[in-house]
Amino acid sequence: MALVHIDNLVPGMVVSQNVCDRSGRMLLPAGCTLTEKHFSILRMWGVLEAEVACDADGDGEVPVPQGGEDFPPEVLHAAREEVERLFLHNDPEHPAVKELMRICVLRRAARAS
Repeated sequence: MALVHIDNLVPGMVVSQNVCDRSGRMLLPAGCTLTEKHFSILRMWGVLEAEVACDADGDGEVPVPQGGEDFPPEVLHAAREEVERLFLHNDPEHPAVKELMRICVLRRAARAS
């Protein structure tokens, strides 16, 4: 299970938690298999990430954040922990903060590599 940016979601992935908009309205239930139609719904409601149970092949591997394909998983993990500490007093569910944190993780990972 991993939190995956919308740009890295692919049809066939299964969401592991309910996907809700900022007001808490449920858009997709847990267990839903993603289709192309779902991506436009998520974008329309400003949802940038979703928890997925596995990838489209069902092998349990999930893609790394958009732009982070060149970094080892341990570098991305360390960068993510550092950024989460820096953003401790921010609302991590706000779409702008989420996107800023994603960019910061990638930059920290690039600096560490």
